[in-house]
Amino acid sequence: MNQTAAAAIGARLDRLPFSRTLWKFVVLIALGGVFELYDLFMTAYIAPGLVRSGLFVAKPESFFAPNGVGFFVFCTFAGMFVGTLGFGFVADRVGRRAIFTYSLLWYCIASTIMAFQTSAVGVDLWRFIAAIGIGLEQVTIDTFIPELVPPQGRGRAFAIYQFIAFLIVPVVAFLSYMLVPLSPFGFDGWRWVALISAVGAIMAWVLRLGLPESPRWLARHGELERAEKIMKDIEASVQRDTGAPLPPVGEIRIERPGNSTFAELFKPPYLSRTIMMSTFNLLSVVGYYGFAAWVPTLLIDKGITVTQSLLYAFVIAIANPIGPLLGFFVADRIERKWALVLSSIGIGGFMLLFALQTNEIAVIVFGVLVTLCNNWLSFTFHNYQAELFPTRVRARAVGFVYGWGRVSAAFVGLLIGFFFKTGGTMGVAMFIGVAMVGVILVIAIMGPRTLNRPLEELSE
Repeated sequence: MNQTAAAAIGARLDRLPFSRTLWKFVVLIALGGVFELYDLFMTAYIAPGLVRSGLFVAKPESFFAPNGVGFFVFCTFAGMFVGTLGFGFVADRVGRRAIFTYSLLWYCIASTIMAFQTSAVGVDLWRFIAAIGIGLEQVTIDTFIPELVPPQGRGRAFAIYQFIAFLIVPVVAFLSYMLVPLSPFGFDGWRWVALISAVGAIMAWVLRLGLPESPRWLARHGELERAEKIMKDIEASVQRDTGAPLPPVGEIRIERPGNSTFAELFKPPYLSRTIMMSTFNLLSVVGYYGFAAWVPTLLIDKGITVTQSLLYAFVIAIANPIGPLLGFFVADRIERKWALVLSSIGIGGFMLLFALQTNEIAVIVFGVLVTLCNNWLSFTFHNYQAELFPTRVRARAVGFVYGWGRVSAAFVGLLIGFFFKTGGTMGVAMFIGVAMVGVILVIAIMGPRTLNRPLEELSE
């Protein structure tokens, strides 16, 4: 393989100005994120419906009782763990586009089957299988975006991707508010919510067939002719968008040589990054999903009825797309490691204040603030962890470190259930606060700077 020619593809991508073409790629990729977030937040919003149907109970006798809401949450993240850690490497071998496209079909089929299950065990099983597809989808999204957009706009690209993806959260919250307490046509409301996600996933799959394969991935795997063809198409399209000559190609950086195996993640300079991001993912999901996946249940604990809790959860959910939209204006101005530290401080602090409130308006206000900080952390770390590893192992590296977040989230559902049962909302808030302190320390101490640096430079 001609390493200089392969490196030149990256340099040509990095000098492109943001235009309609690149934003179109980001929007199409974001469609996959839409259904990941629909799926994740559906976990929280249909939980009261699962209990109402008689298939599940909110406070089971044990951690691993199949009919417990906590175990339903566990199956979601256990499936994502298998998808990220077990299959993430596939996108490094066969390409971003193929895995990116077909993982949605996997999710669609499994979610449809889940909606027709009549036992807690059946729901849990097909929830686990559907989540495998979502986990694999997320790994591919995180590797695809930084390989297509220039370094000076990666933060904004991830902010817009998450803004688009989070637009679905109020939708699933509203659908749950309208459908979960009811049984339209004799079919439980939570089943309708699950089926709607499957239909939407098919539509997104069709739309995203127009995405090109990553030229960086093709060049790194010796398919220079195909990479060159795609690269010329992108350059011509961007030039038409701007109506001006493209900027000159900058410095060509040859990516650090390596053997494209998991073993490379445990050697310098990637060992410390692997440890850091694995620890980050283990801890950060406590704050993120510990709140997001339990909002209706935490509100019910404060004496709010099921119907009212779903309404308030919908109000809090409206804040989800606002976080990345606000972040768009600072995403490429604040060093990403410090953005992660600041957002973690906000999550821990506002969660404690949320737990202390008795006034319903104050509960909503602090719930919104926790949500905004979670959104800021989310779009920042998805960008950050993809920047830290080279193209040849980016998908498997992201899958590995992100996978620990999924397995952590699987048990977080059970642990949140434990702390909720023993200490109520305040017990949950204290658990989240301790985890956020760990996040702050590991990122502040070990995190490298990545702002506006080319991917090839960061691989050195």
